[in-house]
Amino acid sequence: MVASSLKLQDLIQEIRETKTQAQEREVIQKECAHIRASFRDGDPLHSHRQLAKLLYVHMLGYPAHFGQMECLKLIASPRFTDKRVGYLGAMLLLDERQDAHLLITNSIKNDLSQGIEAVQGLALCTLSAMGSAEMCRDLAPEVEKLLLQPSPYVRKKAVLTAVHMIRKVPELSDIFLPPCAQLLHERHHGILLGTVTLITELCERSPAALQHFRKVVPQLVHTLRTLVMTGCSIEHSVSGVSDPFLQVQILRLLRILGRNHEESSETMNDLLAQVATNTDTSRNAGNAVLFETVLTIMDIRSAAGLRVLAVNILGRFLLNSDRNIRYVALTSLLKLVQSDHSAVQRHRPTVVECLWEPDASLSRRALELSLALVNSSNVRAMTQELQGFLESCPPDLRPDCASGILLAAERFAPTKRWHIDTILRVLTTAGTYVRDDAVANLIQLIGGAQELHAYSVRRLYSALAEDISQQPLVQVAAWCIGEYGDLLLEGTCEETEPLQVEKEEVLALLERVLQSQMSLPATRGYALTALMKLSTRLHGDNNRICQVMSIYGSCQDVELQQRAVEYNALFRKYDHLRAAVLEKMPLVERGGPQVDEEAKESKEVAQLSEAAPVPTETQASKLLDLLDLLDGPSENAQHPPPLDPTPGDTLIHLLDLPCAPLPPAPIPNLKVFEREGLQLNLSFVRPPGTPTLLLITVTATNTSGGDVTHFICQAAVPKSFQLQLQAPSGDTVPAQGGLPMTQLLRILNPNKAPLRLKLRLTYDHFGQSVQEIFEVNNLPVETWQ
Repeated sequence: MVASSLKLQDLIQEIRETKTQAQEREVIQKECAHIRASFRDGDPLHSHRQLAKLLYVHMLGYPAHFGQMECLKLIASPRFTDKRVGYLGAMLLLDERQDAHLLITNSIKNDLSQGIEAVQGLALCTLSAMGSAEMCRDLAPEVEKLLLQPSPYVRKKAVLTAVHMIRKVPELSDIFLPPCAQLLHERHHGILLGTVTLITELCERSPAALQHFRKVVPQLVHTLRTLVMTGCSIEHSVSGVSDPFLQVQILRLLRILGRNHEESSETMNDLLAQVATNTDTSRNAGNAVLFETVLTIMDIRSAAGLRVLAVNILGRFLLNSDRNIRYVALTSLLKLVQSDHSAVQRHRPTVVECLWEPDASLSRRALELSLALVNSSNVRAMTQELQGFLESCPPDLRPDCASGILLAAERFAPTKRWHIDTILRVLTTAGTYVRDDAVANLIQLIGGAQELHAYSVRRLYSALAEDISQQPLVQVAAWCIGEYGDLLLEGTCEETEPLQVEKEEVLALLERVLQSQMSLPATRGYALTALMKLSTRLHGDNNRICQVMSIYGSCQDVELQQRAVEYNALFRKYDHLRAAVLEKMPLVERGGPQVDEEAKESKEVAQLSEAAPVPTETQASKLLDLLDLLDGPSENAQHPPPLDPTPGDTLIHLLDLPCAPLPPAPIPNLKVFEREGLQLNLSFVRPPGTPTLLLITVTATNTSGGDVTHFICQAAVPKSFQLQLQAPSGDTVPAQGGLPMTQLLRILNPNKAPLRLKLRLTYDHFGQSVQEIFEVNNLPVETWQ
């Protein structure tokens, strides 16, 4: 059977010559049968050849597990040809999930103790590729001895194996601390690179090692200065840069050692300036070293001038023709804009030019950075640039661009008129992409600027006459025409071009909005109310308005039908009250209606919690297990607006619940999450009428320079609890401390057991998708006792 078996070269050729997948499977099945027979017969001379063929079959994706034990036999063989194939098979066929990998521990230990460099190299490669935690603990002393062997070949592989061991078993760090100090004196670049990597791993995992290796900062500085300032050998030159791999690794180690340490940072300041000014940027290798230098400067306690130099390097990267380098520069500047705002501002024109990049990822990064650069001194110029970009940007960038402009205008608007003009232009250009609160904010802004009522109504009327497709714009225009329609016909505004408008033209425009197929039900509601208000604002016959109300009295939309019926009743039965009912809206304070609405919804929630029975077993699908988070919120969950996280005594008053003469002390709020400016706080209320019910308001705030989008918060509790997630107030947490996002959790705790909560957050921030899962075990005892 062995004689008819193919050689490895013949097997490869025959497989390549097959025309179909079926023919390939037939050849491989036939050869695997020969390999099995050879393994059973125990042919010692051809075993390594058979295993080599089996490894090729494994690389093609076919099962090869039956060769695992043969790998162990070949590793134990004294012949080097057998060991070479055996170790290769072990790296490919064995891993930590299989107990068979532990059987080669003794063989590796014996081979490491031999003086044959090639065999030691094979054993070290195998250990670093598939060594488990148990193997690392058993073989760490042997690897430590090999770190100081005279052979550079063995020392280099031993260092790399030590890196793998530290990653697997961090507590082994004490074993490798002494040899690292000696290995830093190596002249062999491969060993030195591995040593720096090993020290980096040790410092990241052990505070004691971090403190220990801060003593070698001067030596690392000397090594890096030698690489930068002296001429490079041809052996280590990459595009004219002396061993950029070693330079980058040393810079990473220096960044770790200098973080939050004044003395180490001071030692490396001059060196970083030399690297930044003497590195060739005409090649990608030099750019890699420069970028790592920038990261090191920004992460340590460097001098102010050095930080400005780092920002200028990133500014030069923005002018590079390589898109990857420009993307890296934009991402880095976005992280630095909070700490070094003035230095980043110098490169604002270059950043704005990147908005028109054809690459979507570059354009998005440039947009995020441009929005972060807006302040009170440049808001006019930056808004103009962003509005120009909004008109031609891709559809997937329009929501972020429009929302960013509105937030910047709200924070830094120099005048109310400029603020109104900016919002109107955004609504005209990309009205369908703005956030839901844009309409309410603009209405509130116009209502609070009495001197701009005439100007605003004329601008909105002109915009509405040109385009009725942008629904937010139509809603604001309809509201404004309904409130200030009398100013539209007076023609007394000196700030706009003369506009002669007749009553019939205004009514016809609103009727056109009502009849348009593009109008949403909410938009039709705005238009219907505006028509009704014009019946008191404009003088003359109201028959046309009455006719419209009569028509919509039989509308299929219940909301519109109810409004039209009520407005008809005002005309027919209560005409003497119509003028008083339809007076101009008073100035609305920010958050006033929201508080009233939330109080109303809180009362409804309290009533539901008092009347709701304990869910039966048939509702088990709605409950969340602590260990298994659902993919999304329950479809049957109700969706009232979330509660505002106010102190407990205020919420009890808002809930209108019966309470004892002495109200319970408020439960303290709890911060459970914070990352890159995103913060999550929990506030708690236990309605006195239902002591087993706990209302948790999750509040997400964002102080970073970029919006947190697609934000989803999911929760889980133990099976003895019952959890209901209400709908969140939105899925975007605005940047720069904008309006927070809130979500209400209702938890029933019939047994009054200690509460544990598990949260999963998924969101996009600075162009990256983030998922965080964590458990909250430190909830106040008042939440469950």
